[in-house]
Amino acid sequence: MEQESSEKENTNTGKAVKRWPIESQEEPISVIREETEEELKAATDQVRPVTSKGRLQTHFPQQSRPSSSKKYPRPGSTRSTGSSRPGTGSRKTVSRASSRKSRPESSGSRLERFGPGSDHSESDDEIPHKPREHLPEIADFTTVDINDEKAFDTDLEDKETTTAYDPTGRTAYIEGCKKVGVVPASYFLRHMNDPHLSMKHHGLGSQGMRAIAMSLVSNTSVLTLDLSDNWLGHPGGHAVCEMLRDNCFITHLDLSDNKFGLQTAESLSQTLQQNSTLTHVTLSGNDFDDKAAVHFSDAIMNTTKLEYLNLSHNLFGENAGIILGPAIADNSSLKELDLSWNSIRRKGAVAIAQGIKNNVYMKKINLAWNGFGLEGSIAFGDALKGNQVLEELDLTNNRITSEGAVLIGKGVSVNETLTTIRLGRNPMQTAGCYGICAAILRNPNCALKELDFKDILVNKDFDDIFKQVQEQVPDIKMRHGGMEPPKKPRARIHPMVKLTNYIEKNNLRLVDFFNKFDKDGSMSVTYEEFQQGIECAKTALQKLVKSEALKDTGIKLTQEEVQILLSELDSDGDGEINFSEMVSGHTGFQESQQENINVILTATQPRPVTT
Repeated sequence: MEQESSEKENTNTGKAVKRWPIESQEEPISVIREETEEELKAATDQVRPVTSKGRLQTHFPQQSRPSSSKKYPRPGSTRSTGSSRPGTGSRKTVSRASSRKSRPESSGSRLERFGPGSDHSESDDEIPHKPREHLPEIADFTTVDINDEKAFDTDLEDKETTTAYDPTGRTAYIEGCKKVGVVPASYFLRHMNDPHLSMKHHGLGSQGMRAIAMSLVSNTSVLTLDLSDNWLGHPGGHAVCEMLRDNCFITHLDLSDNKFGLQTAESLSQTLQQNSTLTHVTLSGNDFDDKAAVHFSDAIMNTTKLEYLNLSHNLFGENAGIILGPAIADNSSLKELDLSWNSIRRKGAVAIAQGIKNNVYMKKINLAWNGFGLEGSIAFGDALKGNQVLEELDLTNNRITSEGAVLIGKGVSVNETLTTIRLGRNPMQTAGCYGICAAILRNPNCALKELDFKDILVNKDFDDIFKQVQEQVPDIKMRHGGMEPPKKPRARIHPMVKLTNYIEKNNLRLVDFFNKFDKDGSMSVTYEEFQQGIECAKTALQKLVKSEALKDTGIKLTQEEVQILLSELDSDGDGEINFSEMVSGHTGFQESQQENINVILTATQPRPVTT
């Protein structure tokens, strides 16, 4: 192409604009990339050409270029061009960041740079070029892994990154397992979002419970938690208490059969007093004794949210009852209390009964399997007279006798709120059940709907009075151990046994006994003579007359027994009994009896061990 003139008329201003000559088109243009900090410092002293509009000239149109032998380096380039200008050397590339950040004046117009009175058409070679005094630092992204999200750190992002809140506590559980050195429970991970979480029989131990407690601190899903039978011990119980201080979502908690003991009782007591969410707590089977009752009495007395407390299957004794009784009287939130399967007796039972008498909130109380005895029966009879709130009372298997049941019945006869009473498995027999039913009949305002006399046999008299109770209270339901079986008839005594006993008792010889029947001395008696001598005349229709011999013998035989005796003594069947038949019959019967005794003795003896 022909060489064009370096000066060209501007169509707008009419003035000549001087263009910078560029390299030949055949020379390849370098790849644009980001420069390093060292390259930027090296390019600081170089003078870069400026266009007539005040912008750095980094792009040249594809048009005819002058054939001048003088070559100028591209802005920011240190490529060797045959010039003696310092800083030229090996081939370099143009940095976009340096081209943008090295022209602070590019955002303004020429009017702002030269002023309102300056000549805007001044040639570019007359514009002074000043080296940059300050160049901002540019990060090096050449070593950054683009697949790593955490590798980018720009000034547009916050220096401090916050972890997202985990409402399930899954992250905390994994970290807690690593911290305490236990294997995460897969069942817990799968069900930690369920509102009802059951972890019973998982063998967590104290360390496993610590990890779960760390997770449940921030968990917002679990409302009912069952941790029974995991042998958590004192460390695990302490972890549960620490968790409950921060968790405000769990309402039902089961910690039964975890062997907490006295040390954990104090922590649990403080937790029950401070926690404002728990309403139902089960602590059965944890070896709490009379000393632990001191802490639980504080919890019962001071709690304001707890509605259900289960302390069954523990080691509470008489002293525990004395301690817990006043706390029950002062409680204002508990609606149901379970103290079954303990050893609360005598004075302890009396104290519990007094507490129930003065309590005005409790609806249900379970005191089964404690052994209250007669003293407890008297105290509860009095408690039922004074309490007008209690609805269910369970006194199963408390050594309550018939007398104790009658005393409890005195309270039932005036109580108007009790709907269920359980007195099963007590030695009160049918007389005690009868006394409770009689008390119901004396109370026209009785509210009882259920009577439980489990495993107690009743008789027809009780059946009759309960029918009267049903007429007064049609909706009442009753359970008992069944009707008493009819009396079994006595085992029949063989008439020969009676005959033999009489002979031995009166020290008679057999011949002397026979002679009383043989009036004619023939040594043989007929059936009629024998019957007249033995049988008692019972009716006039039989026309049998009582003989003197019968009065003397004193043998009481029925008509049927007389017939049996006659058939056995008359061995030849001729209708008469002679003396020899009497002797043989008597002797043979004694031998058979002795043989039966020997068989029984032989059967009861232990068999010899054989090898």
